Order: sequence, then structure tokens, then C-alpha cells
Amino acid sequence: MKSVLITGGAGFIGSHLTRLFVTKYPEYHIVNLDKLTYAGNLENLRDIETAPNYSFVKGDICDAELLSSLFDQYDFTGVLHCAAESHVDRSITDPLAFVRTNVMGTVTLLHTVKDKWKDKMEGRIFYHISTDEVYGTLGDEGFFTEETAYDPRSPYSASKASSDHFVRAFYHTYHLPVKISNCSNNYGPYHFPEKLIPLCIHNIINNKPLPIYGKGENVRDWLFVVDHVRAIDTIFHQGKIGETYNIGGHNEWTNIALVKELCVQIDAKLGRAPGTSEQLITYVKDRAGHDLRYAIDATKLKDELDWMPSLQFEEGLSKTIDWYLANTAWLENVTSGAYREYYEDMYGKA
Repeated sequence: MKSVLITGGAGFIGSHLTRLFVTKYPEYHIVNLDKLTYAGNLENLRDIETAPNYSFVKGDICDAELLSSLFDQYDFTGVLHCAAESHVDRSITDPLAFVRTNVMGTVTLLHTVKDKWKDKMEGRIFYHISTDEVYGTLGDEGFFTEETAYDPRSPYSASKASSDHFVRAFYHTYHLPVKISNCSNNYGPYHFPEKLIPLCIHNIINNKPLPIYGKGENVRDWLFVVDHVRAIDTIFHQGKIGETYNIGGHNEWTNIALVKELCVQIDAKLGRAPGTSEQLITYVKDRAGHDLRYAIDATKLKDELDWMPSLQFEEGLSKTIDWYLANTAWLENVTSGAYREYYEDMYGKA
């Protein structure tokens, strides 16, 4: 049985990735290493927590001793590195936390992999999951490609750019078998409600203000999280060693248009009069260093590995809203902080 380590597997993208690998590959033993910070939630994985090919370990990727013991115990043939601090606003408030996890954590993990795989690189893969924000910002035209020069504008994107560079450095210097992907904005079930879409869904449901930075003219390319992890699966198994792949949703929306679409759909689903929730929109001071537009060119992924997103945005958004409306207990647990008790209920106090 192959053993695969997923870091950050209780987070938003990580939990979807963990679920996919546990259910699709029963011949793999999936080990989920997660520190369970505010965004790590074991309730995201209730449906697979008793699967025979799944193990959870609470721990920090900066803990070299723990990483070494895990590699000795499981002899991982693959690593899917999802663990990261990811919220731009938090990075502006506390950049050092992002340096610690995203830079030092990644380097600690890379160093462990280098030592444990030094005589057995064949057939092993270190997959680093990154973001399109490392490329900076675009004007009204053009797209990010895999050849776009890095130009990060926030502490978050700078920390992810640094981690990308270290992954490539370990590939070139130590011949570590790496793969990297840079994705556009994700959305979907189990998303912690600090990001735009789940925050607005929560606030619309509860008739709270919908804060929009500036005039809401910033543009993002939105990718359904299930499509994202399908792409990761494809790249992990079929992508070329040493290569980078951009993953995009082919769905560009301004923030204000997106929020208005959320209002329209939720009003309809809740039986409210059309236009009711739009009255909750509140414009606030723009975020420092706010990138104008992100847009991914995923041609390489389509041409080389035959991947395309499966959903158009309105359909994916509808599915996402339906999930949150059907899982109000999850949403309340997250917003109240009660979800943190689940680890102790399941595993006992550390």
C-alpha cells in the first residue's frame, strides 16, 4: 500500500483533496497532518474519518522531529502540500505568521523529504499547491501563464511566492521530484466564512451587512473546489516532474457582480422578494495593496493533461449556496468557534 501525506488536510481545499484520495484510492494510505488552526476543521471530514485507509495526525509542518518520525513510520511515496495561511487580510495584520507557516513550514517539509528520499527518489512525488496571487495583478486584459514573472503584492502572496521558489530550488539543487500548481480563487462547501463567498452567504442568511472593498470592481477567476482537487489528482498522477501547472475556472467576475448574483440566488431560494438582500451591500475602505484582477490561462493543463472545469460559475454557486443552506449547523459551529471542540471529542485532549 502506498502512503501519501496530505498537509493541511482539514482545511478547505485540503479536506476536499483528502476526501477525494481516500475514496478514490482505497489502495493508498492517506495520512492527514493538520495543526488545526482556526481554518482547520475535522468536521469537514466526518464522512471519511473511520475509513480504513485514513489516518489523522495533529501537528505542525514546522516540527522537524514530528515530520521525521512520520516519514520513518509511513515511508511516504507522495506528499500533497496544502498547509498554508491563506487570508490576505490576516497577512496584512500578522505577516510573520505567514512567513512561519508558508515559508519556514514548507522548507522544513522539503528538508525532511530530501533527507528521507535521498536514496529512493524514483516513483516519489512532492506536490506543492500554490496560488495565482504570486503573479501580482493584471490590467483589463491578459492572463497569467506558467511563464508569468512573479510580482506578489501582499504578505500572503509574497510568502507563497517564496515557498514556490524554495520548491523549485530543491528540484534543481537536490533533484527532488516536485510538481507545482497555481490556482485561481476557490469556492464551494466547507469554506471558512472569512472569504468573500461564504462570508456573504452567511451574512445574507442572517440579514447582516455585506462589506465590499472599494467600488467592488476587483476581478477574480473563480474555481469550484471539487474541480480544483480533480485537477490536483490529474497533475499528481500524470503531470511531469519539475513542471508548474496553472489551474483556472474560466470564470471572471467583479466582486460586486458576484455578490449581487449571490443576493439574487439566495433571495430566490429563501423565498424573499427580489432585491431584498442587495440592500445589505455596504462599501468599505479598500484593502491595502488590493490587486485589481487575476485571470488564469490554463491552456497547458488542458492541452497536456486534458483537464477542464466541469461547472459554469452560476451552477457551482447554486450548489455551494444549497450546501450552506443545508448545513447551517456546520456554519454556526464555525462562526461560533464550537467546531474546535470536535477534535477533543474525537481524539481526547492533546
